Amino acid sequence: MSKSSAALKSLPGSALKSLAALGENLRIARERRGESLRAWALRMGVSVPTLQRMESGDPSVGMGVYAVALWLCGQEKALATLASPATDQQVLELEIIRASKRRKR
Repeated sequence: MSKSSAALKSLPGSALKSLAALGENLRIARERRGESLRAWALRMGVSVPTLQRMESGDPSVGMGVYAVALWLCGQEKALATLASPATDQQVLELEIIRASKRRKR
């Protein structure tokens, strides 16, 4: 089994739901622009089935395909903020716990 298929099989449900929501949002963006599946796929450089899989939130679709779709929607800059250290809530909470433990010593 390849690493990517193992990663796909262990994908948490919340991540799958987020991918489905992203795909749905990209589908809506395409339709609001009056673009057909065929025309949008051609602009993206992918097949219509790949575009359909992306719009359904298929986790096996490469991140580059999502990036191109975001670019076509003028939202590619959103990618850079997805894992921003400034909004990493888990680490911020850990830092607070560590700081409070140091202070108690």
